[in-house]
Amino acid sequence: MKIWEKIEDKLTYVRIIAFGYLVVILAGTGLLMLPMATRAGEKTDFLTALFTATTSTCVTGLVVADTGSHWTTFGHLIILIMIQVGGLGFMTMGVMLAMVMKRKISLRTRGLLQESMNGMQMGGIVKMVRLALFGTLIIEAVGAVFLAIRFIPVFGVGRGIWYGIFHSVSAFCNAGIDLLGQHYGEYCSFVNFYGDPLVNITIMALIIIGGIGFFVWKDLKVNKLHIKKYALHTKMTLFMTLLLLIGGTLVYLFFENDNLLKDMNIGEKILASAFSSVTARTAGFNTIDTAGLTNASKLFTVVLMFIGGSPGSTAGGVKTVTMLVLLMYVWSNLRASKGVNIFGRRLEDDAVRKASNVVVISMLLAVVSIIIICFIQPELPVTDITFEVFSAIGTVGMSTGLTRELGMGARIVIVLLMYCGRIGSMSFALSFTERKKVAPVQLPAEKILIG
Repeated sequence: MKIWEKIEDKLTYVRIIAFGYLVVILAGTGLLMLPMATRAGEKTDFLTALFTATTSTCVTGLVVADTGSHWTTFGHLIILIMIQVGGLGFMTMGVMLAMVMKRKISLRTRGLLQESMNGMQMGGIVKMVRLALFGTLIIEAVGAVFLAIRFIPVFGVGRGIWYGIFHSVSAFCNAGIDLLGQHYGEYCSFVNFYGDPLVNITIMALIIIGGIGFFVWKDLKVNKLHIKKYALHTKMTLFMTLLLLIGGTLVYLFFENDNLLKDMNIGEKILASAFSSVTARTAGFNTIDTAGLTNASKLFTVVLMFIGGSPGSTAGGVKTVTMLVLLMYVWSNLRASKGVNIFGRRLEDDAVRKASNVVVISMLLAVVSIIIICFIQPELPVTDITFEVFSAIGTVGMSTGLTRELGMGARIVIVLLMYCGRIGSMSFALSFTERKKVAPVQLPAEKILIG
């Protein structure tokens, strides 16, 4: 124990978080390799188990073996636990155990929680964890009840309740993993429920609530409908969430009206378009065939997957607030404004710097990965590879069906991208480096040409 404490003191918060997720993934891999985890009663190969454990812990949803038909109830339970741990963060789950055992939360643990949950300050972080834990329990329970209402008449009482629980947790944690493959065909997701308002609205609500972030939860709880009292972060998060939801729905409705939506009535078209808009930002479910999307829709989906959800949430991507910061920065420069202003407030220069780092690092990782996979398997379409890579790094889980065609090398690349996407691209880069203090004396500046 003392040896671990000494090691822990030498590790940065980022490295501890990265190591923690790695431990969860490896433990899940070992459990999924057990014969009792598969319906065939045979041992699953290491890479398939690793891929499944990674996609579950990193709440992505890309799978190389259909979850419903390949794994047993024991395997499903292991996957569900990993989804919950990955969605809330292993540090949050650890603090929950400490609370149950009535142990004191140390200052270092509070710092880890702040880093893990993207908290703005260490003060009040434990209260936020309590809100996240109890709020998650209540929201997932309500979601499970609504889904069970639809699933019980279709699958029976026992299976209907279990499916309600599993898909509620998977949706709230933005995992996008489903169990419907054994009933409607492998990798089908919610295609058979494309016109069901109860299932669609419940899943969308769970995804959005889980994806706006726990800080926003706290702000909404304190200030309720008094919008003027909301923190700037909350206003930016809600604005971007609403903009992407409405804008995305209209775009899909336009691009797919004469394609995948042509045989639907207007209500089903709006429902399917809204679902596609919500799920593309890191959830991974689908009610229409992703492979059948028009090229314009696929490209737009890539953009949504890259943006993702909001900071400090169960979602992935570079985050909504990050993109809004950069857009406002560009807009301010075009207008020759001094500073970046939004909603009557000025953004800190550090926020712009961090946003730039996150977007550039994520984009570089994606481009390099696309090139590597194209080199390893040149026979695969580059458009599908691009879609798969952005789905992995954004921890989305949507796929055109390419996942099962990937070889060992390409699968390893996708595993690393999912892992990187969960801990954050910037955090992933920082885990390999040490932050250095800026020297008091800087080098002389010189002008260069840009653009």
